[in-house]
Amino acid sequence: MHYKYFISTIANMLDEFSMLKSNNIFNQYFLNLIYFRKNNFGVLMKRVSMRKISEVLRLHFKLNLSIRQSANATNTSRGSANNYCTRFKELNIDIDKFISLNEIEQERIFYPTALKSITPQTSKVMPDYIYIQNELKRKKQSKVTLALLHEEYREANPHNSYSYTQFREHYSKFLNKINPSMKQVHLAGEKLFVDYSGATIPIVNQRTGEITKAQIFVAVLGASGYTFVHATYSQKQRDFILSHTLAYDFFGGVPLIVVPDNLKSAVIKHSKKDGIVINESYSALARHYNMAVAPARPYKPKDKSKAEQGVQGIQRWILAVLRHQTFFSVDELNDAISLLLDKYNEKKVKRFNKSRFEMFLELDKPFLQSLPNERYVYREFKEASVSQSYHIFLEGCEYSVPYKYLGFRVFVAYSNQSVTIYHKGLQIALHPKLHFNGQTSTLNEHMPTNHQYANEKINPGRFLNWAKDIGVSTLQWVKKEFEKVAHAPNAYRKLNAVLSMAKTYGKAELEFALQYAITHNITATSSIKSILDKKLYLQKPANNNVASIHIFNNHEYLRGNIYQ
Repeated sequence: MHYKYFISTIANMLDEFSMLKSNNIFNQYFLNLIYFRKNNFGVLMKRVSMRKISEVLRLHFKLNLSIRQSANATNTSRGSANNYCTRFKELNIDIDKFISLNEIEQERIFYPTALKSITPQTSKVMPDYIYIQNELKRKKQSKVTLALLHEEYREANPHNSYSYTQFREHYSKFLNKINPSMKQVHLAGEKLFVDYSGATIPIVNQRTGEITKAQIFVAVLGASGYTFVHATYSQKQRDFILSHTLAYDFFGGVPLIVVPDNLKSAVIKHSKKDGIVINESYSALARHYNMAVAPARPYKPKDKSKAEQGVQGIQRWILAVLRHQTFFSVDELNDAISLLLDKYNEKKVKRFNKSRFEMFLELDKPFLQSLPNERYVYREFKEASVSQSYHIFLEGCEYSVPYKYLGFRVFVAYSNQSVTIYHKGLQIALHPKLHFNGQTSTLNEHMPTNHQYANEKINPGRFLNWAKDIGVSTLQWVKKEFEKVAHAPNAYRKLNAVLSMAKTYGKAELEFALQYAITHNITATSSIKSILDKKLYLQKPANNNVASIHIFNNHEYLRGNIYQ
């Protein structure tokens, strides 16, 4: 019974498809297919994110990469990438303007209103390419062509056959599997291959004698072989991206495509199920320099042969030369590498009778993209949830967002200087980066109206008057706390906690504790409480060279030998 129902459903779907094809909404039908992708069972899945679609469009229309290259770089099927680009052409919108929009605005422009009912496509029969290959081998005798074989295939499968374009694509993939060897031809200014040398160089800590192995980053331009080398203390993301920015400065321009190996600083994962997932910081670097990232396939050494050749070259001509030298810092090592690198790039390549530098000037240099006005600033990225207090948590600190986003998931980009918070590509908050656990950055405009009113009642003057009432040292300590924060309310919680200690310990005791804290540069709330609990301000200095705390003899209420 279930089987008959399934067959009936498929028949109805095909009939509906035929009706669509015969009327004016046929194109609209296919346009709506852009919304969805299918799982292995033909079930309609959630549409692709606008971020990925925008990246496909950027690579194709700004960098002039082919549909295939743009699809590979973004882990998108070639057919989907073609649909996105075709749709964008129809919209007749400037690509720079489109990219500058947030995801909500992009979605509103790019996606039309979805059809109420979308008919899934039927599964298609894969051609027998072994038979097709054997037929083509007999081409001299039979005069058979790929087009003719496609017609025969369509006649045999009239309702579920591939188009001629898809037929040829699948045939090309089949040929690559049975004959994968192919000479790599690199266009001028197109690709930069990056990798780390397996060989390392020791860095000796002069103070402790500890040895750290410096990692050697190698970047090679595809057409000329012109090479850049940079040593770092690690292969971590921050060092990896720093090496890239220095490489682009060294070349004086940016290639269209960078080809890294599958290390974690570049690729989160690379699997058949999920495809290529690029590290977000690496993706941000690519967007800043307007280039594409196309990682080498695992277990495909020909994809990165240029990088491996470069690694072999610098191991023989640079690292081997430095093997007997002792280096005490990575900067010292990079200075030594720089001198040998110039010699390496200026050596004649016998095959071309030209140096890598000469070929760079002739081939790659004229076709590299211009450097942006500013070097890329390293940032890290994460998702966060907005708490009930309309703040997000990041590295032990809190940052406010407009209260209407309470409970939403947001995207956070942060550096050592700033924290930027986005929702669907729209910037909703910007804060200076906090560096001490427990700090809070709250902007008044992010608060509900009633919270703003309450916040205005609590102002810096209130805390300064409170501190003045306790003592001179307390007032001095409070002023220093206000100087440390960019936004006064960010200090309120801490000041309230410390000044309230006067109720428990007394004003005089808190005054003594805060003078002790100022002398010893102590600011943490828990540490001040510890000073009060242990009465550290009563302890005499360990030696006479340390400034004494002359606070006790000046206080009229103190008595006893302990204070003498």
